[in-house]
Amino acid sequence: MKITRRTFISVAAGLASLATLGRHAHADSGVVEESDANAVALGYKRDASQVDKTKFPKFQAGQACASCQLFQGKAGDAMAPCTIFGGKQVSAKGWCSAYMKRT
Repeated sequence: MKITRRTFISVAAGLASLATLGRHAHADSGVVEESDANAVALGYKRDASQVDKTKFPKFQAGQACASCQLFQGKAGDAMAPCTIFGGKQVSAKGWCSAYMKRT
């Protein structure tokens, strides 16, 4: 069997995901942790007032997951699934750099 570069990278990425899953078993709770790789990359904070405004100058006061198009909850939900995090729960008071104002 010939192993291509693409196959090698796919297998390596899969193994890295499994290793991460093993170290972060609590991540299976369905709640996005601020320490999750995607959350770190997107600057996710459970409390929008904790956003590093230097790192994420796009952030504006008043922005929160509850008013984002990607937030799958209803008005008043404290937590709800977010499409950017594969349906894991995010805080309505949270924020990440994928924020898109709900219209």
